[in-house]
Amino acid sequence: MKRRTRIRYTDSQKGLMWDRWQKGESLHQIAKLFDRNHTSVRGIIAATGGIRPASRRRAARALSLVEREHISRSLVAGASIRSIAEGLGRAPSTISREIARNGGAEHYRASNADQAAWERAHRPKTCKLALHPALAKRVAEKLQQQWSPQQIAGWLMRTFPDDATCQVSHETIYRTLFIQSRGALKKELLAHLRRTRAMRRSRHHTQKTADHGRICDTVSIRERPAEVEDRAVPGHWEGDLLFGSSNSQIATLVERSTRYVMLVRVGSKDTKTVIDALIKHSRQLPAQLYQSLTWDRGKELADHRRFTLATDIQVYFCDPQSPWQRGSNENTNGLLRQYFPKGIDVSGFTQTQLDRVARQLNERPRKTLKFETPTERYRQAVALTG
Repeated sequence: MKRRTRIRYTDSQKGLMWDRWQKGESLHQIAKLFDRNHTSVRGIIAATGGIRPASRRRAARALSLVEREHISRSLVAGASIRSIAEGLGRAPSTISREIARNGGAEHYRASNADQAAWERAHRPKTCKLALHPALAKRVAEKLQQQWSPQQIAGWLMRTFPDDATCQVSHETIYRTLFIQSRGALKKELLAHLRRTRAMRRSRHHTQKTADHGRICDTVSIRERPAEVEDRAVPGHWEGDLLFGSSNSQIATLVERSTRYVMLVRVGSKDTKTVIDALIKHSRQLPAQLYQSLTWDRGKELADHRRFTLATDIQVYFCDPQSPWQRGSNENTNGLLRQYFPKGIDVSGFTQTQLDRVARQLNERPRKTLKFETPTERYRQAVALTG
């Protein structure tokens, strides 16, 4: 088999790669555009941790190629440095340094000098976390507590509102983690992110569907009261099953207003087992704080009418293949994969262990709550109903 020659990708080709990557296409799909193996594309994408590098621009005061060509022609004609500088409206020292750093008057070539200047200018600015070790240490500690970069950034802004040296954006945290050449956060901290991958992926990369089966006598989500839709009143929950290997699962519940999370251990996904577990769990909460439950169309809630009769809690069902209608719960299930990765058997976790995980989630600040925690909001709701 004849070996293909190595390809040197142009800037426009690299731009196309990044466009496709940001749209969620895989390395294999992108590589097909160039009739190459996916490893050829991976080398370019992985160099910056899957994060598209910022477009480079010349500084406004930098010498242009046109000016360098003027310098080259003038040197050939025997013009002095002062006359060249006067003709370009530049300082003589600028012209002198330009000629000296590019081989002197005899060897100066405009195109070579321009390319050399472009390469010399490629010096990345030291990132904020590298400049402020105390801030980097604080970020690392929060990452180890399973906080997301966005939660850390919001908490820092809330905790140190008047000190910019104690604040950092979530994007800077991500870039420092995925671009290890920045050297401020250890690569091992990637394991504490919600999704532990070596490169940052587009949010469009995968979309979960929720076509788990059909059930009868459902009340549509479209019939929910307005107070549920706008999250104005606490007491309305979203639920789903989080599946593990060996036919294991956990029931996950999220309160829409406070984003408070509760996890319920269920021994099986058959409707009797799930409904029994949900009924038992519902009795732990004040009636005012558990008025409705929104679920997808999974068969585990086929006996939803028994749940409503036993608890007086109305169950609403999402439209088919519309997981976004339970957005808070879908987001929470993504967070929970940090604790229960796909492929593990979750049946071995006790209710006490599940409560501990829920407590960690509930003590994280949330952007949607103005960086208060679900626990804080839930306690406020309990106080109001009490």
